[in-house]
Amino acid sequence: MSVAQNPLSVEVALVRDDVALITVQGYLDVDTATEFQHHLANQLHHGRRHFLLDLTDVPFMDSSGMNIILRVYQEARNLPGSVHIIAPQPAVRRILDLTGVSITVPVSESVEQALELVDHPQQQGQP
Repeated sequence: MSVAQNPLSVEVALVRDDVALITVQGYLDVDTATEFQHHLANQLHHGRRHFLLDLTDVPFMDSSGMNIILRVYQEARNLPGSVHIIAPQPAVRRILDLTGVSITVPVSESVEQALELVDHPQQQGQP
């Protein structure tokens, strides 16, 4: 599928100085992953340490999208920081669960729940 058929929309909102809420709409696949990666890299460059990835409006994600999420997760942990996936659709959640990504990267049902994990990381089983 081409980018023209399934454009990706990425909106960034700063929840706090070090927390970026990244709302993604559209297919997160090999055709759109580079754009997604640029948005995340830009936020890292500007000092964001915590990333809330709202995948509510992502009907499909392939390994390209998962790899970028895992890459930013590793970079954020080294800061130290965190990455949280918010409200993935059932098809995307299934992929995250089957590949084990949801074991590594916390999945929350809301921005508020993810922010609670940012503020109290011990609740997600991490020091």
